[in-house]
Amino acid sequence: MPGGYGVTGDEGSIDYSVHEAWNEATNVYLVVILVSFGLFMYAKRNKRKIMRIFSVPPPTDTLSEPNFYDTISKIRLRQQLEMYSISNSQRQKAESSPGVGEEGVGSYCVMRTEFEV
Repeated sequence: MPGGYGVTGDEGSIDYSVHEAWNEATNVYLVVILVSFGLFMYAKRNKRKIMRIFSVPPPTDTLSEPNFYDTISKIRLRQQLEMYSISNSQRQKAESSPGVGEEGVGSYCVMRTEFEV
């Protein structure tokens, strides 16, 4: 069989280039398998170190700028509380002073619940 696979046509000797390529390929596969096995063992032992690299740090402040409506509602609540405390103090002053209950004497404060912005 002249020019057959793995045999040179003239000399009759076997061509070993296919076998050498196969040996090199298997050596590369063995090296890849050993390296991946080593990396797997390293990852198994040092899981926390590896996860710390890929983890996202927890946010210190979720919103750097407070919500506009939250601040407005807090301002309104504070204003309402101030008006309530002012009306209570004036009511207590009126109750402690003589002449309460007579028409035209004493003072009172009306608390508004809605404020213009």
